[in-house]
Amino acid sequence: MRFEIMDTTLRDGEQTSGVSFSPAEKLHIARVLLEEIKVDRIEVGSAKVSEGEFDSVCRIVRWAEEAGFAEKVEVLGFVDKTESIDWISSAGAKVINVLSKGSLKHLSGQLRKSPEQHFDDIARIAANAADKGMHVNLYLEDWSNGMKDSRDYVIDMIGSLANSGIKRFMLADTLGILNHEQTFMYCSEMVKYFPEVHFDFHAHNDYDLATSNVFAALKAGVRGIHTTVNGLGERAGNVSLSSVAGIIRDHLHLEHPFAEEKLTSVSRLVESYSGIRIPSNKPLIGENVFTQTCGVHADGDSKASLYFNNLMPERFGRSRTYALGKTSGKANIRKNIEELGLSLDEETMTKVLGRVTELGDKKELITKEDLPYIISDVLGNGIKEHKVRVVTYSLSLTSGLRPVANIAVEIQDQIFEDSAIGDGQYDAFMKALGKIYKSLDMKLPELVDYVVTIPPGGKTDALVDTLITWNYEGREFKTRALEADQTESAIKATTKMLNIVEQFSKQYNNEI
Repeated sequence: MRFEIMDTTLRDGEQTSGVSFSPAEKLHIARVLLEEIKVDRIEVGSAKVSEGEFDSVCRIVRWAEEAGFAEKVEVLGFVDKTESIDWISSAGAKVINVLSKGSLKHLSGQLRKSPEQHFDDIARIAANAADKGMHVNLYLEDWSNGMKDSRDYVIDMIGSLANSGIKRFMLADTLGILNHEQTFMYCSEMVKYFPEVHFDFHAHNDYDLATSNVFAALKAGVRGIHTTVNGLGERAGNVSLSSVAGIIRDHLHLEHPFAEEKLTSVSRLVESYSGIRIPSNKPLIGENVFTQTCGVHADGDSKASLYFNNLMPERFGRSRTYALGKTSGKANIRKNIEELGLSLDEETMTKVLGRVTELGDKKELITKEDLPYIISDVLGNGIKEHKVRVVTYSLSLTSGLRPVANIAVEIQDQIFEDSAIGDGQYDAFMKALGKIYKSLDMKLPELVDYVVTIPPGGKTDALVDTLITWNYEGREFKTRALEADQTESAIKATTKMLNIVEQFSKQYNNEI
């Protein structure tokens, strides 16, 4: 069965509390969704919202026309005579998704009209849109409650409008009330009564059932699914694009040309623009989902791929990793050691495992890049752990002036000093550090992500946990530090980074 994916990140996803995309951000996301991910359609905004919304739709439509995607771009409109049609038409869009009342309760409670009046209004909208050369899809808002409480109304509505030129009827579980059994039953009824009609299903995740409901809807024969990147959306959000990707091939055995390997990159892009972080355990796209922590699992993977399943990380542009902590076994250590190009005898491996377990008990975050220092420590070979050291720093913050940093750094037993102005104290510190490294013709890594955490219930004197992600010549790694002061914590994590980069440079020089 061929089905469509309509992604509504730029419309329904933007209804997430606190999320607002700029026109440039919307255009970027739209291009990635259509060109790289290859979804069938995108919904990019709502009529009459704001000047910024109009600008966004215009930009996307102009690009879509040039790229041959004009009929893949859709805009939400309303049953308001010609107001929405005129707004969408003036933006150049070709598809209007009309929001109608899919339950008798919503109709009587909000519009206070009879069903016949509402159906006639929708038919006129469809006719007016057709006169403007536009395609019309119809949202049945609160359709799920409509099927539960006013089934005859829903049947009458679709029956009266099925031949009015509407291309798709979009069945919305607006309040996220359905379970998979109800979804299958109600969608099956729609397909049975109206076999020639194209139905979409629009899931919300209030009971954490959106993905299972999409599964049921597709089993019932609907021909379109609405998604958002990272499951953005009002309240608990919509069904996540990545979650749909996981079920359609492995559980429903359906084919779709979208690019699984690009899902992680679009998820990170939307994370950055929305400010809504992806949970670490989010299926398929979360940071930890392809990470084995238990030593038994790593051992099983080494011997016979015992803990693999069809969700291979490479499908989604990821790679499998093996975490280091108190539940690690020798197999975890060995996997990481191999990636570093090192080898250890069994006695040393046992000692390293003991130290890793000890640090894990203390809640220390241990990375692969920490292992050379741990090995040096347990071997007691006298190797100096820190080749780079921040000797001293002075940070000034004065009202009305930009922060200034004066720093002294020891690199390979030599002291280097510099100063800089920044947009914050840590930014000033990094700019001064960058000047030192540039003078030495040395490269600093790119800061990819910066996370500051204070424990729940923490007061002004609480310890600040800073986790920074870096990219150095294609290698991504993290450093973490814990201090009472946020800037001090960041500088401590940065010092760890400098020593890891020193180790990278040493490995590189050995290779050449």
